[in-house]
Amino acid sequence: MHAIIAKDLTRIVRDADRALAIVDQLSFSVPIACSFCVTGPSGSGKSSLLSLLAGLDLPSAGRLEILGKDIATLSEEERTRFRGQHLGFVFQNHQLLHQLTALENIMLPLEIQGRPHARAQAIELLGEVGLSERAHHYPSTLSGGEQQRVGLARAFAIRPQLLLADEPTGSLDAQTGERIANLMFDLNKSHGTTLVLVTHDEALAARCDQGIRLSAGRGTPR
Repeated sequence: MHAIIAKDLTRIVRDADRALAIVDQLSFSVPIACSFCVTGPSGSGKSSLLSLLAGLDLPSAGRLEILGKDIATLSEEERTRFRGQHLGFVFQNHQLLHQLTALENIMLPLEIQGRPHARAQAIELLGEVGLSERAHHYPSTLSGGEQQRVGLARAFAIRPQLLLADEPTGSLDAQTGERIANLMFDLNKSHGTTLVLVTHDEALAARCDQGIRLSAGRGTPR
């Protein structure tokens, strides 16, 4: 089984009086537990593809299966529920809730899903990312690298089958970025999660098992 199967995947938007294919007939597949990178220059369609993979946008044409589900056949409510149950997200700018502590940020997706023992699981994840002593600190008192580690722990909290990471080291210095990348790949391997990584960083992309390079919405295998 594949985590992702895309066949002639296309996303068209209207720009003034013309139609623009921001994702243009992409075909690729991502095996379960694989690490897969998406690279390309700014404006090549990386963010648009990520939105399709997350079910935030729907294809204009072609077919997209995520974990065996044809995304286009799901209602908006069903896609929201599907994301909450099966997908994790890591963002460049962390996206932590600043009124919540590190521990509470990690507990939140578990509580939304009604998972039992949310606090115990969040404490365990904080230990996995090396932040047990920072559990009750708010994001404003954490460094950028520490915030990203909290973001990783939160992303893995629901034990997602698919993790979508958007430039996860883009806002960090090189040394901190390398530590975060190491942690992300370690967690990916230990949890058996499929990782899709959008990045400009060629060294980071080279660590992935497979990948695709985008240019003007079209893709070629790396």
